[in-house]
Amino acid sequence: MLDAYHALLHALQVAGSMTWQVTWSLILGFTLSAVIEALVRKSTIARLLPDDRPRSLATATGLGAASSSCSYAAVALARSLYRKGADFTAAMAFQFASTNLVIELGLILALLIGWQFTLAEFVGGPLMILFLALLFRRFLTTRLRDAARVQAERGLAGSMEGHAAMDMSIASGGSFWRRLRSPAGFTSVSHNFVMEWAAILRDLALGLLIAGAAGAWIPESFWQHLFFSDHPLVAKIWGPLIGPLVAVVTFVCSIGNAPLAAVLWNGGISFGGVISFIFADLSSSRCCSSTGSTTGRGWPGSCSARSTPRWSPPGTSSSSSSVRSG
Repeated sequence: MLDAYHALLHALQVAGSMTWQVTWSLILGFTLSAVIEALVRKSTIARLLPDDRPRSLATATGLGAASSSCSYAAVALARSLYRKGADFTAAMAFQFASTNLVIELGLILALLIGWQFTLAEFVGGPLMILFLALLFRRFLTTRLRDAARVQAERGLAGSMEGHAAMDMSIASGGSFWRRLRSPAGFTSVSHNFVMEWAAILRDLALGLLIAGAAGAWIPESFWQHLFFSDHPLVAKIWGPLIGPLVAVVTFVCSIGNAPLAAVLWNGGISFGGVISFIFADLSSSRCCSSTGSTTGRGWPGSCSARSTPRWSPPGTSSSSSSVRSG
């Protein structure tokens, strides 16, 4: 009984240490996101994404990176934008950027495992969006678009649809600072900030607890065998393949996955494995179920695309000891 108590306490200590490290970055990221959402109306975002041309995709990427970092909220918001008239491909680009290119995720990765992972996030994310746009332009037929539109217009409720449907942006005019410093601006920012925490808190807590338990209870030898740490060439190939599978099993969103990514990295998974694990957050069953409310469950959309082995920057699949020690 005493051993079980000490094991539980150790896991909570590991989770608490990670929480202490990442809290300030979440506060900063959620504050910036709340300010953007207070100043830009969702209908305005939809009007800025009329097609899948490079300008629209770049706009979708930038606005997505400045929005909610909750994967489930990102899926719901993409559906909301699509229903308001945004192009489907642009809405998917917004969704991907909203989970993989947000500031708080980059800060957490830098704090827990090193700036190299943050750099890979901001390099790999836009490339994923580019590949997705090219694939959709080649294979996305009018019939599939129409089917996705019909499915989205059904308005099936999910856990985050209410969050996506609310628009608490400032209605009054004036300059950026005047609107932001007004009573309505303060109220809007504070409401958006609270909603950001409400959207992410459950999965963040779950991710931290899973990471704490994994770090405290699973011996390092298990990870080393799982990731073939003693076979560098095999590890380079195996890491990006198993990373998405682990992400599906963990069942949490991108921010919640970040602490576990640190555990996997310390356990011996390759650099490419960590990046593929982070990028695979939208492949979890809950996210695929939410995406199904937009595209229909039989639609060959983003979940299947994200379940494939992930791209990682050339030469980054190896387990660099200098990065690992950081």
